[in-house]
Amino acid sequence: MNLDFERKLPIPMETKAMYPVTPDLARIVESRAETLRSIFTGQDSRLLLIVGPCSADRPDSVMEYLHRLRRVQDEVKDSIFIVPRIYTNKPRTTGDGYMGLLHQPDSTGRPDPFKGIIAVRELHLRALRETGFTSADELLYPENHRYLDDLLAYVSVGARSVEDQQHRLTASGLEIPVGMKNPTTGDLQIMFHAIHAAQCRHTFIYRGWAVHSQGNPLAHAILRGYQNRHGENRPNYHYEELCRLHDLYQESGLENPAVMIDTNHANSGKDPLQQPRIVREVLQTCRQAPALRKLVKGFMVESYLVDGCQPVGGTVFGQSITDPCLGWEKTERLIRDLAEEISR
Repeated sequence: MNLDFERKLPIPMETKAMYPVTPDLARIVESRAETLRSIFTGQDSRLLLIVGPCSADRPDSVMEYLHRLRRVQDEVKDSIFIVPRIYTNKPRTTGDGYMGLLHQPDSTGRPDPFKGIIAVRELHLRALRETGFTSADELLYPENHRYLDDLLAYVSVGARSVEDQQHRLTASGLEIPVGMKNPTTGDLQIMFHAIHAAQCRHTFIYRGWAVHSQGNPLAHAILRGYQNRHGENRPNYHYEELCRLHDLYQESGLENPAVMIDTNHANSGKDPLQQPRIVREVLQTCRQAPALRKLVKGFMVESYLVDGCQPVGGTVFGQSITDPCLGWEKTERLIRDLAEEISR
């Protein structure tokens, strides 16, 4: 094989022993997990907001963001439940560019997955300990979930991974909500096949073991827009698309029909400043169609301390080095406006 084996990585048990979840923190994890279950089963009508940086590149700026987010969450807790994005793996369309904290704990340094595994667990644990937030991360490498399975509140399966068998099978063994994004082509049937697979029981190979999954009834859809055959971005959050999604759910017989709207990526044409408008448009649609309000559980918003993005190695504190994000002031205004609108 054309591979250089550099070093053996620590197993999840070893990493958890170095950075343990205390009993008090475990109670927070379970309490927030129960709230999310209630949202996706329809017992809790609060709006779910998954919000944060495109990529969690620097622990110091991520934590500054989370402390600000915590203060806002406390003010809007009756109408909005916030799960921060701490995305530590960054899929790259062409394979080039910064691939996230897991690969490069120092974004300007050489890749070091050994240090990256530790940095990722330490950041998620720090978020829980300092702010009481359990967070969302992307299920980019299914076998890595064990490093964080006692910390995460939510995982998503990306548009390029949603057809992969191992992602679907692993999702079927998780006990937290798993969002399946529509593929970059926009094919909703592929996404529904993934949701169906995640909700079923399976026997498969995982981390060198033969395992049996029980199925995940909280697996659901994420609409993130798509690209047409000319490579042009197209949205899929409008009324007609949501009605089509509703009908597909009715035909499928899947448990707990639900969708999260990803307001960036192809839905925004990668213009993060469009995200507040998209949120308001979808809410207006839901007000006119109660069945869609029941289906739409919330939104995913890419947000950081500063608008836009910068190159890797840039000096702007809290500005994305991957996809451009919505800045903090606009994000805070969006959350407060949403809470006020929902409470009317």
